[in-house]
Amino acid sequence: MNLPASLSITILLLAGNAFFVGAEFALVAARRVRLERDAARGSRTARAAVAGIDELSLMLAGAQLGITMCSLGLGAVTEPAFEHLLNPPLEAVGAPGAVRHPIAFVVALAVVTFLHMVVGEMVPKSWAITDPERSARTLAVPFRAFTRIARPLITVLNGATTALVRLVRVRPPDEAEAHADPQRLSHLITESRRLGLIGRAEHALLGRAIATHEATIGHLIVPADDVAAVPADADAERIRRTSADRGHTRILVRADGR
Repeated sequence: MNLPASLSITILLLAGNAFFVGAEFALVAARRVRLERDAARGSRTARAAVAGIDELSLMLAGAQLGITMCSLGLGAVTEPAFEHLLNPPLEAVGAPGAVRHPIAFVVALAVVTFLHMVVGEMVPKSWAITDPERSARTLAVPFRAFTRIARPLITVLNGATTALVRLVRVRPPDEAEAHADPQRLSHLITESRRLGLIGRAEHALLGRAIATHEATIGHLIVPADDVAAVPADADAERIRRTSADRGHTRILVRADGR
């Protein structure tokens, strides 16, 4: 394959990888309520995004399939192309034939890895997390088309994954549970903080909000004997003294010593 064709395929593979990464993070991070509101107003792309969230497990499997295909393509096409491109300069500077191939391979691998991580992974991920609803609407229709074509293969892969997970006695969550999973949301928040998309205060606030599902009210319970109270026949002086001693402006009134 000639160099221009290899470079063209490389650009397409990087764009494809970025597409699948962006679609994956967009569907996970998008707020369903907002998409449903847009769908109710007649947005076709919002309806496709909501349908994708309804089949989140299948869509994530489709994204992983697409990412894997693009990554394998980069290894099969782009790496040899860069290696072939680097051989003439190395030969021109007098590099021995025994070292030209290893040097060209290492440089080509470094370049391809850099492009794959930055262009194919980090950039689309940052874009999708920054504005997930817009990202989901933009990518949902073509992503749904891909998963519709590849559904038989994705279903087989998903079924094999589910079977393996069950072998270790773990029940795979359904799509709705996966979408609302606190660990998944915590991961997205952590990634947003790492990428500088949210500040430290916002990260801490959101983290505490996610942790509320595990919170209890045990620390709020006050034993009856410790409650600031006065008997029903207490005079004004005793009420003022109790309020000052206990540090409360509102105190209970007990009847019959209860």
